[in-house]
Amino acid sequence: MIHVRTVTRADAGVWLRMRCALWPEGTEAEHHAEIDHFFSGQLREPLATLLALNPSDDAVGFAELSIRSYAEDCVTDRVAYLEGWYVEPEARRQGVGRALVRAAEEWARSQGCTEFASDALIDNHVSAAAHRALGFQETVQIRCFRKVLQDGRTVRSD
Repeated sequence: MIHVRTVTRADAGVWLRMRCALWPEGTEAEHHAEIDHFFSGQLREPLATLLALNPSDDAVGFAELSIRSYAEDCVTDRVAYLEGWYVEPEARRQGVGRALVRAAEEWARSQGCTEFASDALIDNHVSAAAHRALGFQETVQIRCFRKVLQDGRTVRSD
């Protein structure tokens, strides 16, 4: 049986470890700073973080949640958003991801949201399949671009 609850400061270490696994492009120091800002109320996103625990009370996954004013193909201006969703590799395909998403949906309803959205990298087929298995409908595929502007000049960001 998987138990899902809100993350606490005592969970910072396991949350940090899993964040680093989900987003390896960020440094441990960057993730640590974001977690500190979350607990001190200085972070706008995520608004909530849920932690999944296995029967031995070991943390095996997390979900970071926010509320966005816009999400692709949503019709309301208050959309609950699954910003980050991670399950430890050895705990996958055991209902952990499903338990996290169900708890996230309850959180969304408690916030007055009637829509729940998420995203995945365009080539992350495993994540896309997991989303579909939990009732998400794929709406669009996009590529995002950015350009750094400094002092009125365009700077190449190769």
